[in-house]
Amino acid sequence: MRRAQLVCALAVVLAGCTSGKVVPGIEPPPKAASAVAEGTPFGPADVTITPPQPPVVPPTPDFWLPPGSYGNPNPLTTAVPSPAPPVLLPPGTRNVLLLGSDRRTGSGFRTDVIILASLQPENHAVTLLTIPRDLYVYQPGYTVTRINTAWINGETIGYPGGGPALLFDTIRYNLGLHVDHYALVEMSGFEQAIDTLGGVEVRVACSYTDWRLKSANVNPNVVSNWRLYTVPAGLVQMDGNLALWYARSRARSSDFDRSRRQHEVLRAVYRRALSIDAFARLPGFYADLTRVVYTDIGLADAGSLGLAVARISPDRIHSRFIGRGLVTGWRVPVSGAQVLLPKPDRIQALLQEAFTFPEEQEALVPQVVVEVVDAAGRPDWASLAVDRLEYAGMAATLGGAADEREPISLLLDFGQAGDEERLRVLRALGLRESAVVPSADASAPAAFRFILGENFDPCFDPTIPIS
Repeated sequence: MRRAQLVCALAVVLAGCTSGKVVPGIEPPPKAASAVAEGTPFGPADVTITPPQPPVVPPTPDFWLPPGSYGNPNPLTTAVPSPAPPVLLPPGTRNVLLLGSDRRTGSGFRTDVIILASLQPENHAVTLLTIPRDLYVYQPGYTVTRINTAWINGETIGYPGGGPALLFDTIRYNLGLHVDHYALVEMSGFEQAIDTLGGVEVRVACSYTDWRLKSANVNPNVVSNWRLYTVPAGLVQMDGNLALWYARSRARSSDFDRSRRQHEVLRAVYRRALSIDAFARLPGFYADLTRVVYTDIGLADAGSLGLAVARISPDRIHSRFIGRGLVTGWRVPVSGAQVLLPKPDRIQALLQEAFTFPEEQEALVPQVVVEVVDAAGRPDWASLAVDRLEYAGMAATLGGAADEREPISLLLDFGQAGDEERLRVLRALGLRESAVVPSADASAPAAFRFILGENFDPCFDPTIPIS
């Protein structure tokens, strides 16, 4: 597969490549009837596709089937929550689920990576929302259980539309977000794809240490074949093996931290895709794309989505997470399983913030521009500061190095923005008000200049909203 073909595939669904273990010879996941409703290719050419079924009208928010309507679930261990109010999105918004399978053997699997990519073409914006795999939610018509089991449950209990339909409805019921399409991948070929690209440059915000095999060819069941490996903070060039390990590992971490690393790798592939104009050429690579991706996105949609994504600047990509502060850890009484109970009010507040963008005419002119200047002799960290500001939805540029080192980070305020904008910049960079230096200058090319000092810490927790 040519380089551009590989990067197109990765740019669309890389987030789903980061969970599970590659096992040669494993068959692809079963197909739901809804996956071929438009008669378009679904996945690898050697897969038998389930014949189309009559269309099923999805339930409306005021009519949801009670537990046990499908399948034979165990008795409920917690009350069924009320359906979430719908999240209102601009006309033309397309929501695509990026999914990663944890399959190791057999045909059963769970979607341990769930990222909703919401594209707003009119606003030139994207929101990437990570939904934790252990979120304990109501699967309409079945029971309350982990969200990562919705696909396989939908396939096995006879839910209309199968796995994709039950997962879509589960997200709609519990989060108020409709889903238009999905793209599901396993990891076969992931390392080769990254290597064919010549690797990707990942902006690592936090140094990360975890167990890693000494070689890809050694027996993972032998303890001595493992070693502690550290990825430092900074701009890190990763080949396929390292990128896969970095996005998967959590032995010394957590699912929340792994979500952050998955977004870092996904953004790295996006930047690489832009650098070779891969999105604009997506229609020509569609046949190759569907050999590595299981998706219900047709050729026409793939082309239009690719062109829309290519027009989006990094500061218009929101990375958001249903993180620690939005859930409560809970042990299921019968099974003893550790799950996450959602906090509906806090999640709704996050969703309202995450999916709200300025109107089109405002979106094309950044309201806050920050120039980042390295005064610590750490140009990589200056790039991380730019990335951190873009996470918060602010346009940022990388300036040159300062003439002298600065032990303390400072924020020069040129008086072109208001107090609210200044506070957003401070929160995004983890600074206090005392770091602000008023420097009124109406002719300055940026509203603020961040002087990155030796005390700057690039590590931050993006699972906590910063904008």
